[in-house]
Amino acid sequence: MASLSPPCTLFTTAAAAPTAVSSNSSSQPRFAKPSYFFTHAKTSPSFRVSCNARNGEQNMKDDSEGKVDRRNMLFGLGGLYGAANLASNQLAMAEPIKPPELDRCGTATNLNTGEKLDINCCPPTTQRIIDYRLPPVRYMRTRPSAHRVTPEYIFKYNMAIDRMKRLPAEDPRNFMQQANIHCAYCNGAYDQPGQGTLDLQVHNSWLFFPFHRWYLYFYERILGKLIGDPTFALPFWNWDNPKGMTMPPMFVDPKSALYDEKRNQSNLPPAVIDLGMTGNTDPLQVVTNNLTIMYTEMIRGNQTAEDFMGNPYREGTEPNPGPGASERGSHTAAHVWVGDPRQPSSENLGNFYSAGRDPLFYCHHANVDRMWTLWQYFLPSNKVPDKKITDPDFLNAAFLFYDENKQLVRVTVKDCLDNLRMGFDYERIDLPWLDYRPPPQTARARVIKTTSDAPLASTVFPVTLDKIIRVQVPKAKKGKADELLVLENIEVDTTKFLKVDVFVNDEDDNINELDKASYAGTYAQVPHKTNKKANKTSIRLKLTDLYDDMDIEDDDTVLVTLVPRHQGGGITIGGIKIIEAPDTKSS
Repeated sequence: MASLSPPCTLFTTAAAAPTAVSSNSSSQPRFAKPSYFFTHAKTSPSFRVSCNARNGEQNMKDDSEGKVDRRNMLFGLGGLYGAANLASNQLAMAEPIKPPELDRCGTATNLNTGEKLDINCCPPTTQRIIDYRLPPVRYMRTRPSAHRVTPEYIFKYNMAIDRMKRLPAEDPRNFMQQANIHCAYCNGAYDQPGQGTLDLQVHNSWLFFPFHRWYLYFYERILGKLIGDPTFALPFWNWDNPKGMTMPPMFVDPKSALYDEKRNQSNLPPAVIDLGMTGNTDPLQVVTNNLTIMYTEMIRGNQTAEDFMGNPYREGTEPNPGPGASERGSHTAAHVWVGDPRQPSSENLGNFYSAGRDPLFYCHHANVDRMWTLWQYFLPSNKVPDKKITDPDFLNAAFLFYDENKQLVRVTVKDCLDNLRMGFDYERIDLPWLDYRPPPQTARARVIKTTSDAPLASTVFPVTLDKIIRVQVPKAKKGKADELLVLENIEVDTTKFLKVDVFVNDEDDNINELDKASYAGTYAQVPHKTNKKANKTSIRLKLTDLYDDMDIEDDDTVLVTLVPRHQGGGITIGGIKIIEAPDTKSS
């Protein structure tokens, strides 16, 4: 096993000052895999994140030239997310998700034990709610990389969090009140207004990115007001860059207001975050896995906007219709990696009800939001030609938050789609995953033998995934084509952490190495509560680039390997198939 020390020296050197951003992906050098990797163990650790909820009653690439400033290309909401096509939307009878009724907020219970939690996620109530209007941008708040901040910034940030924690308990800006926002919106404390006991949930759908962007927006403005600095900006934990793949040092000082003792003590610096949750102990392999994961979920694996954002979620429909690539990938991994296994429910970050109690949550989600910004404006558009979602049920979905003046406000998705209009941006840092396309795999003999021995998918599914399975899946058509691998009718126990990695025509038995062309993507969930303990969802994985890299366009069938990273059952997959990708070029 490789020592932990060398990669920390290799990957945490001081970064250069930020420079202009480039959209020319070809100019970015590959972050090459070192030649001195080792063989890794095949065993995976046990991940368990419990769910807590109410009772049943109730970005950018630098060191490049030629970048056109996106400020010269954006025209408010008339850009990527303009509503010009709303009238022609076929779902005219549908309605967007409405904000919750705060006075009907429920209490929380632990689904693992059935016992009530000694917490109250519900916010203060008020009769006066106003529609929020974005103020004019007088100061652009630039969110810095957490690994590059100055001592002066750390002092200011620590002071802001300390003052937030000292606010009266009933103040909606108080640190615990802010943490409870996530608990209430994400653990079943709210029902959809007018829909009985149907849960309101902001994860596992197209609401994931917009909700958390608004959440951080007000949290950031509250901190700025508490220290009298309207330019204050949250840091982002850039776990997508090798230089930032350790827990940011400012969060591990026990004397700091940024510290939280409920973290996995084995994952403090110099441990390297494992975005694949493979349990691999070689930090160099973990880094290359991480970069492959980022390339796959940001570029290689998406065919449509919903593949990245999450599936549509409308009023009156079941929650958790399906997460996007980033939510079910790197986002979930960081939650699980930081959560404390010594705690009964992996508090704090490893559990939705308690995640906001760790100051690192907001730093983590700042990078999640940065991924959205990168995907919106800076990544190659040829992978997903049409990134706009013009569905009115997306644009008009609404949430409630308290602003920096303790005013309860109503906000909508359509008003948070341009971060510059909201007055914040991100420090430009290197994106080593941008061109981290896995090397081609051309080995054929072993795959052909394994494929011939594997059963057809139609004879195996539905199946409870408690071990590795390999099945033959017929392609939609022979020859070069845009195709999608669909895992459908995925029924999951929402109280458990679950993760499944997907490989296509993989001839390697080492399931802990993800930096290869056969890695197609992942499905993972952080536990959450719904009125139904079991929940059905589906995911799609784009195969176009994988076919090119594996030289399998002319095959009739492919070998699909599903690798569970959790122990036991908890997930049943109803079916698996390959379909032709829809035409994304027509609007």
